[in-house]
Amino acid sequence: VQLQASGGGSVQAGGSLKLSCAASGRTFRSYHMGWFRQAPGKEREFVAAIAGNAIVTRYADSVKGRFTISRDNAKNTVYLQMKSLKPEDTATYYCAADSLRLGAAMRGDYWGQGTQVTVSS
Repeated sequence: VQLQASGGGSVQAGGSLKLSCAASGRTFRSYHMGWFRQAPGKEREFVAAIAGNAIVTRYADSVKGRFTISRDNAKNTVYLQMKSLKPEDTATYYCAADSLRLGAAMRGDYWGQGTQVTVSS
């Protein structure tokens, strides 16, 4: 499975962005998908995840109510809609596919290359 993340950019606080992660292969629906982020000088942290059946989702407390994860298994794509962005959301965002775990415990069997999100105050 190859993952290609896109959609990052620079926005002002309070703005919105929608990230996409396109996956190759025919087994996309068998993977739980997650978004993680890493800011300079900080460890990578969990953001959101969605089960292969697209029904179960998980969010970090810091993004609940502002971010929404979704997936389209027909298009082999997972999305992260980000609203009410804050400067502390600034980071490189990575998508990950995990065949077993869902949520912060995801280790990621496969990782995308990352897309930069910068939120200015």
